[in-house]
Amino acid sequence: MNPLLALRAAECAREHLREHPGRWGCVAALLLLGPPAICVLIVVFLLTALTGTSDTSSAAAPAGAVADIPAEYLALYRQAAQTCPGLDWSILAAIGKVETDHGRSPLPGVHSGVNSAKAGGPMQFLQSTFDGVVARHPIPPGGAHPPSRYNPHDAIYAAAAYLCDSGARDGRDFRAAIFAYNHAEWYVKKVLDQADTYRRAARGSDCTSIRTSSKAVRTAIEFACEQLGLPYVWGGDGPANGDRGFDCSGLVKAAYGAAGIDLPRTAQTQYGAGPRVALDQLQPGDLVFFGTSSNHITHVGLVLSPGMMINAPDFGKPVRVDAIGRPVGATRPASSA
Repeated sequence: MNPLLALRAAECAREHLREHPGRWGCVAALLLLGPPAICVLIVVFLLTALTGTSDTSSAAAPAGAVADIPAEYLALYRQAAQTCPGLDWSILAAIGKVETDHGRSPLPGVHSGVNSAKAGGPMQFLQSTFDGVVARHPIPPGGAHPPSRYNPHDAIYAAAAYLCDSGARDGRDFRAAIFAYNHAEWYVKKVLDQADTYRRAARGSDCTSIRTSSKAVRTAIEFACEQLGLPYVWGGDGPANGDRGFDCSGLVKAAYGAAGIDLPRTAQTQYGAGPRVALDQLQPGDLVFFGTSSNHITHVGLVLSPGMMINAPDFGKPVRVDAIGRPVGATRPASSA
């Protein structure tokens, strides 16, 4: 890369940051360090891409059965479920598993053609059914043009809409909705069992066994845990704000926003907002901050339990539960709630 171009890109990034700080999330501090830091970032990024450096974190993405779901599909299941109030992502994921193993089945009708029942695509739609759903519920941008039952984005959003129309809205009758998808009681049971497996595996003990008397903390953690598997998006504020996922500070801001507590947008300003808490006194709901010092914060996570946090780590790594490691400081936003 031409060094002059890299330096100019760094200056442009810094100018944009000053005008729109919220969109730069956890890398704000890096940008403010200036062009040399950006050049280093570019070199590291290129070396990583060329060498295929893998994530060596001791805590991987949601463990257990959820590791069976491709990251792209997991993000789509979570995003599409949010278009239907009351529909849990695990129902969509279970249908995707039962129908085509999340698009990985080698059988006819998954990537092209049809099966013996004339169904096709990762969610196994009849063409007439798919066309009817799309006519009633326009598919959000991000898929094929026009929408295709073979496109995972289009198929999963269409499945969410179909289930919503069939009884899933507001959680009224999941059994009826699944039965409408495939008229067989064995199918309904298999989907519900698989959904339960996914739900328990994704949330894990750190998300389901929150020990706190604070309603605000519980709400914030529950919100954050519902985002498990969503992709890291630089400056991302989540699907509710038009983004596919979150960055680190966007996730904790949205989590506490759900609890009625307004946090600043970047990790550095969130740390500055306090109130501070000693690292040996961490409780669920506290925020832990990482960086080279308290004046250069580059990452933030939400404490779930002793030693564990939920966070949006970095590019290519979805929202997940990680070991806390060695933060430089912590705050307790809910102390005034």
